[in-house]
Amino acid sequence: MSTRRRRVVVVVLSVAALLAVAAAIFYAIAGGDGFGFVDGEGSLSRQYLAVFLLILADAIVPIFPGETTLNAASTLAAQGELELGLVMLAGALGAVIGDSCLYWIARTSASYMRPKLEEVKKNEKVQTGLAQMGRSAPLLIVGGRYVPGLRFVVNATMGLAEYPYPRFLLWSAIGGTTWAIYTCLLAYWVGTAIADYPLASIVISGAITTIFVVAIFFVVRRHRSAESSTEAVAP
Repeated sequence: MSTRRRRVVVVVLSVAALLAVAAAIFYAIAGGDGFGFVDGEGSLSRQYLAVFLLILADAIVPIFPGETTLNAASTLAAQGELELGLVMLAGALGAVIGDSCLYWIARTSASYMRPKLEEVKKNEKVQTGLAQMGRSAPLLIVGGRYVPGLRFVVNATMGLAEYPYPRFLLWSAIGGTTWAIYTCLLAYWVGTAIADYPLASIVISGAITTIFVVAIFFVVRRHRSAESSTEAVAP
């Protein structure tokens, strides 16, 4: 790696570290549940900044409630307290920048990241997700964004493997943007339908997303099984 590129990476990682620390501080102040981030109180700029920071931190350290925060912010948008478009923008930017930060952390800290990556891969859901999406990098990057834990493994693996960053950024931007739009629209729709029960709308939105992702996995697995059977009987 050239000296100039190394300096750029150091600056990017330093900024990412500062943003993650800021998110952790806000998270602790909010009571450690994520809901205090976007409670409809305080300045609007703080609300959108909080969404951005938490989504970014969730991409780097998957202990923050990224989906929960985006669902909560979209529910508040359904109640007229936030702008849905700005919530989507904050979520998409946080996802893409956070994914890139993790990519470069893994790429420049292979000896440190590899043991942690292997530990995360022991999770049964992560193993299932990787197996169903196969080895296609674009599909892994885009599809992994929709599964907490899996996206950490995918993005870190891409960094460790030194997958070309321009390609990674392209697919990460597609995955992060579509994920933010989908998650926000779903939560907004549910929040509008049951406006009197904001907490229930957050739970329902999360459940629908989970069911959707599981259904996609089963469809992909069935398709791959059919392809394997066809190849097995082909002359």
